[in-house]
Amino acid sequence: MSTPSYQELTRDISRNLTGLRTHNADVMQGFGALSKAAMAAGVLDEKTKELIAMAIGVASRCDGCLGFHAKALVRLGATPEEFREMLGVAVYMGGGPSLMYAAHAQAAYDEFAKAAVL
Repeated sequence: MSTPSYQELTRDISRNLTGLRTHNADVMQGFGALSKAAMAAGVLDEKTKELIAMAIGVASRCDGCLGFHAKALVRLGATPEEFREMLGVAVYMGGGPSLMYAAHAQAAYDEFAKAAVL
């Protein structure tokens, strides 16, 4: 199995959610409000919260989560070292399956980091 393009995956997910935004507007607005409130800077800054979200995405084996949170972490300036340290915690908490998904998370981060440089 080849690693998916996370840029394509996140675009596809966003496009495929169009129907939910139209027909389940209240649900989508509620989820958006929850996301905004949870990720707002507080005692923890936004980058730390995104690192936590990515670790949960790895442990949950959610490719869409990997794409969206990798994109955000690149935007927020997460370093490769910070990213790899977070992956270590995710693997610790999730065991072997999380180790396998950590490789996917690294690929997502690398893809968005490379695109940000171009």
